[in-house]
Amino acid sequence: MGEFRGRARRAGCVTLMLAALLAACDPQRISELEEGVATEADVRARFGEPAAVYAEPDGGRTFDYPRQPAGQVNYMITIGADGKMSALRQVLKPVNFAKVQPGLDRAQVRRLLGQPARTQSYALKQEEVWDWRFADGQENKVFSATFDLNGKVVSSATTLDARDAGQLGK
Repeated sequence: MGEFRGRARRAGCVTLMLAALLAACDPQRISELEEGVATEADVRARFGEPAAVYAEPDGGRTFDYPRQPAGQVNYMITIGADGKMSALRQVLKPVNFAKVQPGLDRAQVRRLLGQPARTQSYALKQEEVWDWRFADGQENKVFSATFDLNGKVVSSATTLDARDAGQLGK
């Protein structure tokens, strides 16, 4: 049993290190992409396959590039109908969290914020909570959206990231 835990812990550490390295490369990748010039092939060459692709009304598509659970950002990159990158946005920001209102469904929230860092089901309360980690200035925080059995938002909240709880008194 101890050997299994050791392997699981090492695998978790490797995953976190890879995620940190991936996020560290993002500024370089972003600097290599220019709106109106970079193509879908350029985006995929730098960021890889998106976690999700969303069709836009104008014929374009938006690619979801999450950096959760270890990172504090999620990117949405829009490719216009002409095949050129028209927008690159980091979506884990208070302005987007404010759009998460009661009644939105899971798909709408995922489309707005990208893949969450964590999901947790609470059977007795008949709720599911999605968390996204983000940086708010010098503070690390978590935005949470709570969904009911029908997959609709019932509430949301922002808290300090519990991973930093040991550092709060320093």
